[in-house]
Amino acid sequence: MTRRAALGVLVAAGLTGVSGAAQADMLDVEKDELKFGFIKLTDMAPLAIAYEKGYFEDEGLYVTLEPQANWKVLLDRVITGELDGAHMLAGQPLAATIGFGTKAHIVTPFSMDLNGNGITVSNEVFEMMKPHLEMGADGKPVHPIKATALKPVVDKFKSEGKSFNMGMVFPVSTHNYELRYWLASGDINPGFYSKTDISGQIKADALLSVTPPPQMPATLEAGTIYGYCVGEPWNQQAVFKGIGVPVITDYEIWKNNPEKVFGLTKEFTEEYPNTTLAITKALIRAAKWLDENDNANRMEAVEILSRSQYVGADKEVIANSMTGTFEYEKGDKRDVPDFNVFYRYFATYPYYSDAVWYLTQMRRWGQIGEYKPDSWYDEVARSVYRPEIYLQAAKMLVEEGLVDEADFPWETDGYRDPTPASDIIDGIPYDGRTPNAYIDSLPIGLKGNQMVDGNQVVGG
Repeated sequence: MTRRAALGVLVAAGLTGVSGAAQADMLDVEKDELKFGFIKLTDMAPLAIAYEKGYFEDEGLYVTLEPQANWKVLLDRVITGELDGAHMLAGQPLAATIGFGTKAHIVTPFSMDLNGNGITVSNEVFEMMKPHLEMGADGKPVHPIKATALKPVVDKFKSEGKSFNMGMVFPVSTHNYELRYWLASGDINPGFYSKTDISGQIKADALLSVTPPPQMPATLEAGTIYGYCVGEPWNQQAVFKGIGVPVITDYEIWKNNPEKVFGLTKEFTEEYPNTTLAITKALIRAAKWLDENDNANRMEAVEILSRSQYVGADKEVIANSMTGTFEYEKGDKRDVPDFNVFYRYFATYPYYSDAVWYLTQMRRWGQIGEYKPDSWYDEVARSVYRPEIYLQAAKMLVEEGLVDEADFPWETDGYRDPTPASDIIDGIPYDGRTPNAYIDSLPIGLKGNQMVDGNQVVGG
């Protein structure tokens, strides 16, 4: 007897903790034993909560969660089928599908969170930035801190013939694009990619390279990099260790920006459609738990995430951001209630416009080497982001009385309303329906038919 069949016997006998509503609507999943991968970051929380709260088992799923060494290993193992799905960088399914790096059709029916990242610089660099910061009456820096305060530091390094090295977690990570966005908004060129040079450092003022998230603080302390962009708890870890200062959160770069997704191969979703729905249902419930009652469950979530099998960082470090605050300089703790958002603001809905933003940044920095029409961006977004699966799962949960109908954007065309200029650090609005107009409005980056040839930007 399969584990799924055994559960059916128990349900029929009334011997499980599954609610009556859930019993009536339980999907006949095609595959009930699953292994999911994740990286040790707080935004893997929906997976941990779905496991710990029994939401996977409520759907007849028996899940193993397994931390992965890095984002490349994680993606490769999903593609080979060693993992059935994973907590992924939002750029990974898009890049794989268009063939940047590893080629594979990866899709996402579930967006895992909004916000959650920060940019940290070393104590030495922060001291050099201070003369260029606006200070409040309390003697503390006025936030958000713009990259214009870092530019004189980068220029000084260049004048002395020294490279200004910074870390990010992966070439198609949100962290890479957010760090580049912030730097470019301060007139610091973070460099271009080309077909023959995938370092991303062509014409760069600041040299960005990959550093795995848990190694960020130690790499900063060693002086190999002077700053980094990463998810939590690795910015707050720098504060606790006294080795660096987070200068800005991604919430301040782009208010309520999309972050991670849950990725599956397209083949998996086609072979196991009910299983895909069941996974999505469990994750939606976990996201709801994380945000409900004004984040009332966050300290319990912190305790769960601090366990070695999940993030494995000290509870105090994780709580610093997970509970609605964020510490910049040591002792300068400020309220950032939306630093981590898992359910509010339709956070879990996989919007096409979120996918398009990632694609615009790939084009901006040369990972997409040539001009693409607006229609191309829409087509790629629709091939990777699968809101129809998400809404089907949500509808089932509403019918089961487990979520509220008002929690979901039933009438959307898949595109968010344009992000206003006031919500983005450089004051440039974003509309996912017009990607090329948006790309052309950004002061640094490829535009129109421009390409990178050798170490030069050519074309117009």
